[in-house]
Amino acid sequence: MMDYNVPGGKLNRGLSVIDSYMLLREETEVDDEDFYLACVLGWCVEWLQASALVFDDITDNAYTRRDSLCWYKLPTVGMSAINDGVLLKCHVQAIIKRYFKEKIYFLNLMELWNEIGLQTAMGQMLDLITTHTGAKDLARYRIQGYRRMVKYKTSYYSFYLPVACALLLNGAKLSDYVELNNVLIEMGVYFQIQDDYLDCFGDPEVIGKVGTDIEDYKCSWLIVQAMELANENEMKILCENYGKSDPQCVAAVKNVYKELDLQV
Repeated sequence: MMDYNVPGGKLNRGLSVIDSYMLLREETEVDDEDFYLACVLGWCVEWLQASALVFDDITDNAYTRRDSLCWYKLPTVGMSAINDGVLLKCHVQAIIKRYFKEKIYFLNLMELWNEIGLQTAMGQMLDLITTHTGAKDLARYRIQGYRRMVKYKTSYYSFYLPVACALLLNGAKLSDYVELNNVLIEMGVYFQIQDDYLDCFGDPEVIGKVGTDIEDYKCSWLIVQAMELANENEMKILCENYGKSDPQCVAAVKNVYKELDLQV
């Protein structure tokens, strides 16, 4: 299960821990132990990412991930993937305790991971509430709500967490880097906008998955922008077709996106 879900991606989040740490230490020599600990934290971020993707694929009814079947789609797995996702996340705490319990920053590190776990779960809740709860109403899809959802669901664990881990490993206090937090959150929003665009217009052979944001009625950047730019007729087309799996409905939505110059 771990071999199937943890490796295989671009490893950007895990490598960000190492890259950030090496930049912080560029004036001093990094010994093998410190470099190894940076690698451990990098893999912890990748384990958290794997857990998030397992849950995401189930809630989105996704089919492929990283050029392979989603874990829950395997005949021998099914909904037991829910427990596997929990197991992946729980292992992170065990790994951190094993390698860092004697470090002076151990409690701060654990507090960071607990906080990020809560924020990510809140982001997932916002996504689920927006997508699956109540009557479908595209008028609710506004940039303020989109940014709030992305901030919690993506930015904190994908951008802030790797850098924060590197700072703690280097002996820094996170309270001294509040502005850095804000910058990393904005980077996460930019990243998610790119991801939303590729979900719709990217080549599945390149991005490693079949995008389903339109079919799943997702609050993506594209639909948020379209709702701000569309005229009355385009708005009618979006409301009639968004959230439907019929290929003709999906094509109709994409055509509106193109008319609004959202495809570049």
